Amino acid sequence: MDFLKKITLIIFILKSGILTSQIYEVGYINGKSNFIGDVGETTFINPLYNKIDRDWINGISFKWNRSPRHAYRLTFIKTNLAANDLNAKDPRRIERGYNFRTPLSEISLGLEFNMLEYNLHEYSNLFTPYFYTGIIYSKYNKQILQNGVINKLPKKNTTLGIPLVVGIKYRFFENFIISFEAGARYTFTDNIDGNIISNSEIGYDFGNINNNDWYMFSIMNLSYTFGRKPCYCNIK
Repeated sequence: MDFLKKITLIIFILKSGILTSQIYEVGYINGKSNFIGDVGETTFINPLYNKIDRDWINGISFKWNRSPRHAYRLTFIKTNLAANDLNAKDPRRIERGYNFRTPLSEISLGLEFNMLEYNLHEYSNLFTPYFYTGIIYSKYNKQILQNGVINKLPKKNTTLGIPLVVGIKYRFFENFIISFEAGARYTFTDNIDGNIISNSEIGYDFGNINNNDWYMFSIMNLSYTFGRKPCYCNIK
């Protein structure tokens, strides 16, 4: 019992210290997504390609600014991920004519690194480029190719992945930060587009089965900062 009391006390002290001595951000995310895989076009960053298969992103973000150089970041994002061979430049894909659309939700946790010193309580530098990476967990509808058409099934699939994100951010009105970023998500699956099906009844694949799927987010994040002025002097 004494051990449990000590652990509880330590957690309480750490929690109290975090809440009173660090800077946080909570933000709203908006943007567009595109898919890179065995269906549709192959341009990685293309947020202004405004055909029927470009879908809006909505989400929220939370950051703990641990120092002027880095922050821990948690995001939750939802979109309708889609691709259409008719938008591709490859004549073989255009002739094939596959397309798919699936709701996709993503939770991401990782580290955001500022390329410039970015102290939220100083006005010497209101702008910085940044890089973000970590781990993602994505959920989407299972796809299946039937009679030359990719159909969405009610069953959900999940995958892990790695985000590779670059962006710029600017602080204004003291407590607000606006950022713009483009980020690739490398997933640990090649089946978001229904490329591979293998069971006792069905077995097929199309496209390149040696390359996993990617998807891209091009977003704007408007966040509000709060918390007391931190002491960065003890952070190495």
